[in-house]
Amino acid sequence: MRWIWIDTFVDFESGRRASAIKNVTLAEDHLHDHFPGYPVMPSSLMIEGMAQTAGILVGEARGFAENVILAKIRKAQFSDHAIPGDQLRYDAEIDSLDERAAVTHGTVSKNGNPIGQVDLIFSHVDQASKTLNLPDHNFVFTDQFMSLLTSFRSRPEGESDA
Repeated sequence: MRWIWIDTFVDFESGRRASAIKNVTLAEDHLHDHFPGYPVMPSSLMIEGMAQTAGILVGEARGFAENVILAKIRKAQFSDHAIPGDQLRYDAEIDSLDERAAVTHGTVSKNGNPIGQVDLIFSHVDQASKTLNLPDHNFVFTDQFMSLLTSFRSRPEGESDA
């Protein structure tokens, strides 16, 4: 099973920026265990939501030719937390991109108000990296991830889930 920490894309500009939405609900099991009696979305999962948003942006910019692996969290700061009923928005932008890596920066907003900044570095792992004993297939961009982007692109222009 693969955890997806974004629900939908609301903006996607190839090679530049992407925005995704995550609705926080009590239906998510992890919220019941994090702080019993006071369900809170852990900051680590908000970082992962940004990594998934930015990672798909980076992967798409290079035609999904390589696996895009989160290499480093350069910065992750949060001024607030999210609880059930909140809507998170991940706004990611590419700072630099080449054949080896990508650098992104992003803002996490809760119900329209910025609550965090997450800056990430991704490595591109291609089939030439056999010394790592990685699978031959693209194990990052699974059908689950690809369906998020396909769903966004298939919407009539101007329609949004946000």
